[in-house]
Amino acid sequence: MSIIRYNPADFVPTTFSSIIDKFFNESMQKSGMNTFVPKVDISENDKAFELQVEVPGMNKEDFKIEVNDNYLTISGERKLSSEKREKNFHSIETSYGTFTRSFTLPENVNADKINAKYNNGILELTVPKDEKKVLKSTIKVD
Repeated sequence: MSIIRYNPADFVPTTFSSIIDKFFNESMQKSGMNTFVPKVDISENDKAFELQVEVPGMNKEDFKIEVNDNYLTISGERKLSSEKREKNFHSIETSYGTFTRSFTLPENVNADKINAKYNNGILELTVPKDEKKVLKSTIKVD
């Protein structure tokens, strides 16, 4: 007899976004593609945009971060270790494989000074704003 964890959220998605995510994630898994989509938190303050990418179980050498034509692309691969394959798992919920996340950068950032660090399973990127480029202006009506 197999033990399968019951999760009502697996059967009834709560948002339209989760329906779309579930559709694409399941179709990729069934087609044999080993990909996953890490979760990303994005915040902004006066000096920079900050991204926190949830990617536990990886090394800092596993990431590739590029800026090309105002697109910030983060990619990498989390491999399933051979030690884990030898175990008799009943359930594996951790996602393995390759991932790519791309973000459009606003015009007021300094892409040359993007900083990245990896700590405790979180890849943190700081995208500093360029103080010389102001996107907001006020126009007086005559």
